[in-house]
Amino acid sequence: MRELKRAVPMEEKLQRSDAIMHSVEQLQQFEKARVVLLYWSMADEVQTHNFVERWYKEKTMLLPCVDGDNLKLRRYTGPECMVAGEQFGIGEPSPQTPEWTDLDAVDMIVVPGVAFDHNGNRMGRGRGFYDRLLKSTPNAVKVGVAYDFQMLDTIPTEPHDVKMDKVITES
Repeated sequence: MRELKRAVPMEEKLQRSDAIMHSVEQLQQFEKARVVLLYWSMADEVQTHNFVERWYKEKTMLLPCVDGDNLKLRRYTGPECMVAGEQFGIGEPSPQTPEWTDLDAVDMIVVPGVAFDHNGNRMGRGRGFYDRLLKSTPNAVKVGVAYDFQMLDTIPTEPHDVKMDKVITES
C-alpha cells in the first residue's frame, strides 16, 4: 500500500483529495456538525489542508497532537497556530493552543488510514492512536477517507479496532 501511495504524483493526490473532501462536505452529518476532528495530512494521505482552511471559521475544527501513546486534541485557529509535532514532525496546533477535552461535543471525525474494507474496517499505521481516540468519542460519526486503491475486500482486524460509519473515496 505504501508503494501504491508513493506512486501517485502530488498533483493527482490533490485532485483526488478535493473530490473526496467535497463528498465529505455533502454529508448531512457534516452539514449538521459543529465540532469536526480531522487530521493534518502527511504527503501519502488524503490531503486535508485546504479543507481545514476552508471550514475553520465556520466550524470548530480540531486536529490531533501526538502525546506519548495518545492523541490530544487542539483547535485549529489558522495557519499561524501550526508547528511540527515533536514525535513525527506532523503539523499540529502549537502547545500554546489549549487542549480540547470535551470529547462528547465532537460530532464528526474524519479518519485517515492505510487501507479500509467495505465493512468499515480500518488498517492504521500500527500504533493504535486512532483506535484509542475513537473509543473515547462515542457520539461522533466516524468517516474514513481513502483513495480508491486503498479499498480492499477485507483487511485483518483485531478486537480493539474501531469500525468506520462510512468510508469515502474519490468514486
